Amino acid sequence: MTPKEVIDLAKKNNAVMVDLKFMDLLGTWQHFTVPISELEEHMFEEGLGFDGSSIRGWQAINASDMLVIPNADTGVMDPFTKEPTLSMIGNIVDPITKERYSRDPRNIAIKAEAYLKSTGIGDTAYFGPEPEFFVFDDVRYESDINHAAYYVDSTEGNWNTGRDEGPNLGYKPRYKEGYFPVSPSDSLNDMRTEMTLLMEQVGISMECHHHEVASGGQCEIDMRFSNLLKCGDNLMWYKYIVKNVARRYNKSATFMPKPIYGDNGSGMHVHQSIWKGGKPLFAGNSYAGFSEMGMHYIGGILKHARALAAIVAPTMNSYKRLVPGFEAPVNLAYSSRNRSAAVRIPMYSPSPKAKRLECRFPDASSNGYLAFSAMLMAGLDGIENKIDPGEPLDKDIYALGPEELANIPRLPGSLDEALAALEEDHQFLLKGDVFTQDVVDRWISYKRENEIDEMRLRPHPYEFYLYYDI
Repeated sequence: MTPKEVIDLAKKNNAVMVDLKFMDLLGTWQHFTVPISELEEHMFEEGLGFDGSSIRGWQAINASDMLVIPNADTGVMDPFTKEPTLSMIGNIVDPITKERYSRDPRNIAIKAEAYLKSTGIGDTAYFGPEPEFFVFDDVRYESDINHAAYYVDSTEGNWNTGRDEGPNLGYKPRYKEGYFPVSPSDSLNDMRTEMTLLMEQVGISMECHHHEVASGGQCEIDMRFSNLLKCGDNLMWYKYIVKNVARRYNKSATFMPKPIYGDNGSGMHVHQSIWKGGKPLFAGNSYAGFSEMGMHYIGGILKHARALAAIVAPTMNSYKRLVPGFEAPVNLAYSSRNRSAAVRIPMYSPSPKAKRLECRFPDASSNGYLAFSAMLMAGLDGIENKIDPGEPLDKDIYALGPEELANIPRLPGSLDEALAALEEDHQFLLKGDVFTQDVVDRWISYKRENEIDEMRLRPHPYEFYLYYDI
């Protein structure tokens, strides 16, 4: 849409407010709202000012002034506001130089797409994420100098089969058996349908929704693939809609990878492919119908996977899911059909247009713009340097003996380890100035100072179980 078309959209829907959304470095949407009288065509060139020092991972207080420039193509009516409100996603620029801000995640995604085109390898990178999430009925947590605790609950939780619910009707998925029971065991079907319809309302093409493996309200809604930047925008709308629809039902949704112990965690498998001139480039005559270029892309993902983990599985909690011997793909191998591999080549369709890879170790706590951009840069590095991914692993990885497993590299076992890998291996991200050194350094320092160090200082409740009587 053009600025004029966005203004017409606002008038058609009797909008009284304009909401401008943008993302902090870590991946959370921020926003501020202005009266509709501010919506004039010059806003799309001049932007609106705000304090960048108050945004996580951004400016120092002595250089705090920033501008958000609304992107006309992202204009939609917000489905949750009481009063009719036009919503747009903005790009962040420096108010003096008018240069795009290097720490704006959406800017990084724009540069990643531009870099792909500059290589001549392809003109479009398609991404299709599958975010998983939990829907809880009660969430409580606290951490203070002398105590720490958390508590989550779900009417679907199998741990509640003996609870007096006046009456307890008993339909609660057994642990690891939440995939795909019908209602009444799946009590969240109508909620997911409402989420799906609202996603379509804001312009996201949807594919399906279903209950996921875990008891306690684990869900998945799948969106159709789109280009990298659009997919980043869609993922933010996806999270916004999931959380706000859950709130309508007096429930709470979380994309935290491992909120409950003893059952499956939530990942975000990411399908990806490169096209040029409307033709898919990953279909060919190599393994599983893949092209040589596609195999080299996989080689790049696997080579840089340990560094990628710091961006695509970017929380301390991510590594409660990525544990050897359990459901998550921690072993760095590729395969067709085998879901225990870090990279899978789906075999649902023989069509060349459907040929893509699926990276299985990311989760939805990641910043989509950064995660998709980083994976693209790793894959392109594989293509440019013809990185051989090695032989496929079509066996059940978790059934292999210690001798066989010893030869398969693994993902980092912690965020600390992943950040160290990123520190050592990030040159592939700097190509084309997609990620700047400043962004990589700030990402690492922020995570260490605000997450790793803070966790190290605090006793864990389970440590009292293990050690109090020593």
